[in-house]
Amino acid sequence: MAYSISQIVTVLKAELTGESSLKDTPVKQLLIDSRTLAAPEGVMFIALKTGSNDGHKFIKELYGKGVRIFLVNVEFGDAATYKEAAFIKVKDTLAALQQLATWHRKQFDIPVIAITGSNGKTIVKEWLYQLLSPDKNIVKSPLSYNSQVGVPLSVWQIDKTNVLGIFEAGISQPGEMEKLESIISPSVGIFTNIGEAHGANFKHTQEKVEEKMKLFKHVKMLIYCRDYKNIDHALKYNSTYAGMRFFTWSAKTPADIQIKNITQGKGNTTIRALFNGTEISITIPFIDDASIENAMNCWAYMLFAGYENTTIAERMSNLQPVAMRMEMLKGMNNCTLINDSYNSDINSLSVALNFLHRQEQHTRKTIVLSDITQSGIAEQELYEYIASILRAKPPTRLIGIGEAISRNAGLFNTEKTFFATTSDLLNHINEFNFRDEAILLKGARSFEFEKISRALQEKAHETVMLINLAAIAHNLAYYRSLLKPSTKIMAMVKAFSYGSGSFEIANSLQFHRADYLAVAYPDEGVELRNAGISLPIMVMNPEPGSYDLLLKYRLEPEVYSFRTLQLAAEAVKHSGSNEKLPIHIKLDTGMHRLGFGDENIEELISVLAETSTLQVKSIFSHLAASGSDKHKDYTLSQIEKFKKWSDKMIAALPYPVMRHILNSAGIARYPEAQFDMVRLGIGLYGVGNNATEQRKLENAGILKSVISQVRQLKKGETVGYNQSGLLEKDSTIATIAIGYADGISREFGNGKGKVKVHGKQAPVVGDVCMDMLMIDITGIDTKEGDEVIIFDDNVSLLQVAKDMNTIPYETLTSLSGRVKRVYVHE
Repeated sequence: MAYSISQIVTVLKAELTGESSLKDTPVKQLLIDSRTLAAPEGVMFIALKTGSNDGHKFIKELYGKGVRIFLVNVEFGDAATYKEAAFIKVKDTLAALQQLATWHRKQFDIPVIAITGSNGKTIVKEWLYQLLSPDKNIVKSPLSYNSQVGVPLSVWQIDKTNVLGIFEAGISQPGEMEKLESIISPSVGIFTNIGEAHGANFKHTQEKVEEKMKLFKHVKMLIYCRDYKNIDHALKYNSTYAGMRFFTWSAKTPADIQIKNITQGKGNTTIRALFNGTEISITIPFIDDASIENAMNCWAYMLFAGYENTTIAERMSNLQPVAMRMEMLKGMNNCTLINDSYNSDINSLSVALNFLHRQEQHTRKTIVLSDITQSGIAEQELYEYIASILRAKPPTRLIGIGEAISRNAGLFNTEKTFFATTSDLLNHINEFNFRDEAILLKGARSFEFEKISRALQEKAHETVMLINLAAIAHNLAYYRSLLKPSTKIMAMVKAFSYGSGSFEIANSLQFHRADYLAVAYPDEGVELRNAGISLPIMVMNPEPGSYDLLLKYRLEPEVYSFRTLQLAAEAVKHSGSNEKLPIHIKLDTGMHRLGFGDENIEELISVLAETSTLQVKSIFSHLAASGSDKHKDYTLSQIEKFKKWSDKMIAALPYPVMRHILNSAGIARYPEAQFDMVRLGIGLYGVGNNATEQRKLENAGILKSVISQVRQLKKGETVGYNQSGLLEKDSTIATIAIGYADGISREFGNGKGKVKVHGKQAPVVGDVCMDMLMIDITGIDTKEGDEVIIFDDNVSLLQVAKDMNTIPYETLTSLSGRVKRVYVHE
């Protein structure tokens, strides 16, 4: 649906300024991120203010791209500058977004399911969509849109074709859920579980339960598991919920669905239960405990909704795994493959296209797009809209798959080819000669695009490092929230971005508006420039023969001695360039590794004054022990020296110069020493300096492998080299495809290290080999090909590093190039 500007002004009781002739212009889409604009027609940009950013800063950019409708705070004073735009002025843009979504929700009298809990919200929502969509046109939250911003954007999607809504709601602190409840206005609730996730701002678990329960204060039915005693107790003894109806399930306590037996087999699980006095069962194609719990919540809803169990069982057996994120990985022939085939709804297409066009390392960009199913929009209107999106962000080539998109081929003005089925494309895939391009796969689940993904992937090692770009963006925003608005961030992407991949991480950081990048050696900087990175780049270890490269690729060297200063000056002189080379002066305030000392400052000032070919961009130093309370006095003395020495230099230089000394550990501990910029390294990847900081960060990496073989061995036998793995009992031993050539320290062997298989710990047996290691999986139901987790969100990188007798820095940077990196983007 679309509402006119005048209607929105009335709903929000807002002030309309600017171009009055636009008052009847329809608003069709809401935009909160200036970088994700597809086409400007019908778009209203909402200028949100957060702890780390202010949307009002991007109005000029969006106006230049054609956006003409803006929702802004009343204090925004530049409206007159944009003569062709309409400005809707409110006291608080976030509150206005929520108010507008609440009003929009009231225009539709449809049942809505609201889901909350510590875990499983997105899986339950996506599985319910899979289970119910054969009968119903459903609107649901995209991805994990469950926040104070995500929920109103989700609800805004409801239109007259929808007969059911499914929305998830998440909170991080008290006082948030009531706002989400009024926006969603649910008729049925599902409380998945309660745990430790997002608990930092709650005094105790019961407070978190009570806050989450506010989502359900007006529902007609609440579905939950009685085995979570905190939830059961709150519902039983709080008078607020006295009149509420419940539909429950349990393995331990009397409930509407009473679980009698759970049988986990090879790749599937059968659940038997009593319902209304009759034994019923379902089988799901998963064996992990989390999937069983999520399936139970879905089963409960379908039984409550009146579905026959024969229908439920058939659909449950075909449940598909939910890939919660867009994946980016290496494709054949130097291609970059972006797999977003788990999510084919119309609203996610613009997001995926934006991500495709951010891949500046490739000039050619191909999109493989299937029919968009269950959109609720008439076919011609749907593909006219898709064609308009592609015109705004045109790919080099479109490959369409499906009868509907093929019928509308004439709408697309680009190089194009169409096939009726995925099999047809696979039969002709070699004819396309995919090479040096970015390829986006965007297909409905029924088209089985995973076959295309497998065909286009670079064949690689089965050990994979998953890097969550959204987590890195979250961590960047967290550290940014600790800084003054004027303080810049230099992101460290040296050493293959701490093992995570140089260009891919740099590209994400550039998108999220980091100010500077830093690499160790010139070659790393050259690679980033060749891949389209335009941010300023500091090179920390410029080699004597590399200064021509620095000039050619606009790289800025660290200068730490008179020799490196002279090399930089001579390189500019010999190049014949009239431009000054930006340099970064390193002071040694106590690390005693590289840098000018106090005794050099006067001479350094003198030499710089006589050197016309260089310009000091920044002065910096390196803290030796900023993360340690034990060395606080030493750190403070370093900061004091740095201030004193750099003050003297800045006073002598005839132009402004930046200063920076804080690293990740120092940002929170020494806010008084932010100066003009900070350097952010290991913190970006989710490694905090202490437990409090760790809770505010998100883990950015998952290292996983697979089981190559399973053997049954007898007590007294040995495993691995040197017979070091002596078995004290009959054991089931699995070999997994990762070893010290992949970066796993030999210290991890002989029981010191542990991995996880199906959520259960398995110790390493014997020595770590070059390409493999062996684990004891006795008592764990598993098979060859099953996944093994070395570290992830639940298995701490810190603990793995400790088991290897090292630090997270070394663990990450030791991961070898043969470990396949897959980048996920939410």
